[in-house]
Amino acid sequence: MHAAVVVAGGRSTRFGERDKATASLAGTPLIRRVADRLAGPVESLVVNCRPAQRDAIADVLADYPRPVAYALDAPDRADEGPLAGMCAGLRETDAKRAFVVACDVPFVDPAFVRYLFDRAAVREAAVPYREGYAEPLHAVYAVEPAVNAIEHALDDGRRRADAALDALDVSAVGEAAIGTHAAPGAFTNLNTRAALDAAEDRLRRR
Repeated sequence: MHAAVVVAGGRSTRFGERDKATASLAGTPLIRRVADRLAGPVESLVVNCRPAQRDAIADVLADYPRPVAYALDAPDRADEGPLAGMCAGLRETDAKRAFVVACDVPFVDPAFVRYLFDRAAVREAAVPYREGYAEPLHAVYAVEPAVNAIEHALDDGRRRADAALDALDVSAVGEAAIGTHAAPGAFTNLNTRAALDAAEDRLRRR
């Protein structure tokens, strides 16, 4: 079974006062857009969020066609960044492998997610690399080894989203493979209101 973990617990300080996860993009909350695009490649969904976010997110995912679980930020890991959110989400799933993605990537490509699962089939992770940098929040992980590696990194005080990758057997997905298997814009993340407005314009032009 394949799962997806959507990390939505960030404070979104660059986005403004409103919670980014439930902000509307052309009439649909961001997290719902992400979830809808993952309904094909996965059999279940885990949302990592802060306790105060849960009810609003549950409302927009109420009729989602896959089982949804919620992994709330643990008190001892509060505000430790996306790596802690990844860990909480991965711990919540029963799947052997899970695709991890942020809640603000509305054009995530289902076909590319399937490709990442294929690349991770006999490895501990499949991670895209763009311009020499890892994309740990757009990657597939073998759940058990990933949780162990992430917990070790957090215990060592390492909080970067890519801090656990050195401890995993990673299939590195380079730019040539990304260009072949991922749709344009698949990695676009909406960190600001300006980026949200630009995405609105992109959807209107379709």
